[in-house]
Amino acid sequence: MTLVQNFPFFCIILSMFSAIISFLLSGRWAKVVHVAMLIAVFVMSLMTLNVTARSGLSYTYMMGHYPAPWGNEIKIGPIESLMATSFASIMLLSVMGGAWHIKKDIDEKRLNLYFIQLDLMMASLLALIYTNDLFTAYVFIEICTISACGLIMARRTGRVYVSAIRYMVMSLIGSGLFLIGLSLLYAITGQLLMEPARTGLMLDIIKGAYLIPVSVIMILLTVGLGIKSGLYPFHTWIPDAYGYATPASSAILSSLVSKGYIFLLIKLVLRVLPYETAPGRQMDNVLFVFGVTGMMIGSIDAIRERNVRRMISYSSVAQIGYIYMGLGLATDAGITASLFHVISHGLMKSLLFISAAGLIDSSKGRLDRNGLQGAGFRNLVAGIGFTVGSLSMIGMPLLSGFVSKFMFAEAATQAATVKMIIAWIALAISTVLNAVYFMRMVLVIYTPDDSKKTEAGKEGGADFFMEKAATITLSALIIVLGTMSPLVIGILNNGLDKLG
Repeated sequence: MTLVQNFPFFCIILSMFSAIISFLLSGRWAKVVHVAMLIAVFVMSLMTLNVTARSGLSYTYMMGHYPAPWGNEIKIGPIESLMATSFASIMLLSVMGGAWHIKKDIDEKRLNLYFIQLDLMMASLLALIYTNDLFTAYVFIEICTISACGLIMARRTGRVYVSAIRYMVMSLIGSGLFLIGLSLLYAITGQLLMEPARTGLMLDIIKGAYLIPVSVIMILLTVGLGIKSGLYPFHTWIPDAYGYATPASSAILSSLVSKGYIFLLIKLVLRVLPYETAPGRQMDNVLFVFGVTGMMIGSIDAIRERNVRRMISYSSVAQIGYIYMGLGLATDAGITASLFHVISHGLMKSLLFISAAGLIDSSKGRLDRNGLQGAGFRNLVAGIGFTVGSLSMIGMPLLSGFVSKFMFAEAATQAATVKMIIAWIALAISTVLNAVYFMRMVLVIYTPDDSKKTEAGKEGGADFFMEKAATITLSALIIVLGTMSPLVIGILNNGLDKLG
């Protein structure tokens, strides 16, 4: 085994070890440790991606070198490496972009605790990406949930506490359903590693045994992760959780946390749950319906919302609907489109929350649509970033959002006739709705305003510079992903069979 093959395990351990070290440090040094850890994780993940993408192979890493079915293992392939690289870069840019607000919103005495939560969040996301063990996945689901609540509550205001409690209640329901489904799966198969568990389920189905329990397991695991990722109609916690947290937390929660759960669900679909059976096809239809409905409802709620941060939060409901619609198409092309949109939406949502924070700061803290009039002139970089993110969400050519929508439309042609027609209509309507609320906001921020509003207290600071740099970098990455999408799509297509 080469050194590079150890890097995914090193990344998880490094993230957790950073949290331990940060507990003994001040907030300033905890931030340094966190940023250094993210850079190291990004570099190691990129090197792993280079090896796996070139070879086109996947491999398993056994902790303690105990073989299946007794050992705990992680599985690494091109798609897992790509996701780890994307997640590390998005979290790094989100922390950079929200650095000024982290300093402003969080008590200095508790700042190190904030970065501890971020360290644990990175560790849990990497574990969800790489793990091939179902119980390990559950453990890190809980770590991710606790960390997310800590990120939401970091501002220590009344509304934020309410948001965190709502998030915690919904997340615990999702975790409980997942744990019950996992317990039933273990009771039937006696396995916790993904491939052996699937083998046991398929043998039971072939024998005609446990057909109803298998269906219940599929429902529990899928619904549990659907609740935690914000799938409609389990999305009611999203506007407050994303809308009132500090901008860095909102960017990370919307870009990465929900996507970590979705990626785990995709692995379950490909490695564990027998979705090609009759119960699986019914679950595909349910995911498709909920996904399409979420695309519509999320966009309609965003149109009605006047608070810009809550508007962006509601748009996440719609975009998560896209991903589940792709899964519901039950084709390889649909799964590939969903995986691409996980990366694309992560970049877009992080950019929108970071740039919206800049626009709000230049408007004396006004969050309403009218209060942001002319903000694009007062903060040029934030205005450009918000425009790029908005155009990508709508599906403007040369941007990553256009590639996502094109891939979903193309995938729909390979599905059943009814699904194909519904998907095309939903994509068309959703695109129009996206244009209504995003272009309306873009027009508002570029409508001249005579009032004197400035970014008082931010000019010249290092954190302010990082906010600008993160906005520019995220905008550039969206353009690069849109123009160089064949490279990423090739990795996804070549790695899809290795993911399963």
